Amino acid sequence: MLVISSPSVRGYVPAGLRALRAFSLGLLAVPCYAQAVSSADVGRPASVSRPDVQDEAIRPFTFHASDEALRDLRRRIAATKWPSPELVSDASQGVQLATTRELARYWEKDYDWRKVETRLNALPQFITTIDGVDIHFIHVRSKNPNALPVIITHGWPGSIIEQLKIIDPLTNPTAHGGKASDAFDVVIPSLPGHGFSGKPTDLGWNPVRVAHAWIVLMNRLGYTRYVAQGGDWGNAVTEQMALIAPPGLLGIHTNMPGAVPPDIAQALLADDQPPNLSADERPAYDQLKFFYDNGLGYAQEMSHRSQTLYAMDDSPVGLAAWLLDHDARSYELIARAFAGQEEGLTRDDILDNITLYWLTNTAVSASRLYWETAHNVPTRQIAFFAPTGVQIPVAVSAYPDELYTAPRSWTEQAYPKLIHYNRMAKGGHFAAWEQPQSFSEELRESFRSLR
Repeated sequence: MLVISSPSVRGYVPAGLRALRAFSLGLLAVPCYAQAVSSADVGRPASVSRPDVQDEAIRPFTFHASDEALRDLRRRIAATKWPSPELVSDASQGVQLATTRELARYWEKDYDWRKVETRLNALPQFITTIDGVDIHFIHVRSKNPNALPVIITHGWPGSIIEQLKIIDPLTNPTAHGGKASDAFDVVIPSLPGHGFSGKPTDLGWNPVRVAHAWIVLMNRLGYTRYVAQGGDWGNAVTEQMALIAPPGLLGIHTNMPGAVPPDIAQALLADDQPPNLSADERPAYDQLKFFYDNGLGYAQEMSHRSQTLYAMDDSPVGLAAWLLDHDARSYELIARAFAGQEEGLTRDDILDNITLYWLTNTAVSASRLYWETAHNVPTRQIAFFAPTGVQIPVAVSAYPDELYTAPRSWTEQAYPKLIHYNRMAKGGHFAAWEQPQSFSEELRESFRSLR
């Protein structure tokens, strides 16, 4: 609990906001230790026991939810104990009751999990054990023998559901306006504790350790040349892969870059906007300020008390509301979908992702990634928004409704080997999910020079 000595509410609010920004910047924008991450053991607790021989088998995987599990889900939705409505006309108090009721109505009465289950099971899915945890991944090889392998990492509150729409445009580009020479082999893993991957039973599964696991995965698949992509936690993992710089990693692409300069981070902490911001930098500063001031409640809770979130694994509607309340622009998009104005994401898209969390019982285990980042010594220095010192080629797609739209000026400073930068016309935090066509085109363009 934050205790601030102040004689008045007027004094309490600015002090509280300063404290919140300090926490926010500590988690999301502290300069990283950059290329110091090189040891195979960084990010792993010393006490973890490792067997001398590890099972490296790659096992086919499919999933079929039981009819009883789906009936239980609908029963629990129907039995929801609803709170009183918010007292404001906007979303400033959180996910609105009307949106949540409509989501619950559709989820209980009309939604069909079997549709996405069939789509998933039509894809080549596998499980392999890495560092003691079963890692689930989708692996779709292009028919083009010269396809470039790419490993794409989701974030929170997302999952592999985010990337389903980009698989065919990347592996079969000629069917989607691209050239055969732009083809990719696509690897989409589920983060540990998320989806169909195993739930770690030891500490230390932070972005550094995940990055090491992804390198093992690509080597295990036989790839000696590949690229990586990520946003949100996917960016944290992808940038850590770039800092480790395994010989086979040619470059990375991100739609949520770590590009906020140190002086901007300090200005945000002091709540003192610099006077010399350019026309592109000023809106980015305002986006960051809004997020730090209004958008970090979920991150604080999961970073410090992730185990407390029992309700998410017990109440489908509680889970849905928690997953919806990530960022303002994404929530607006989702709320419009349940008001009958689908654009980018459909009601089924949204419920496919939420239902995956529910059926795999991974709401709490997924949230521990925040706790690991806040409490593990190496990952206390991992930043979402601060430059990390990546020295390999980097491509950036800056979306207008992302948490912040990284200006070219900041991006060029952050990535000395920037090979592609583009300000996108439309899209937000879940770029591949919302805008699969433009996202796929960006990946083709970004990595063309590295083939």
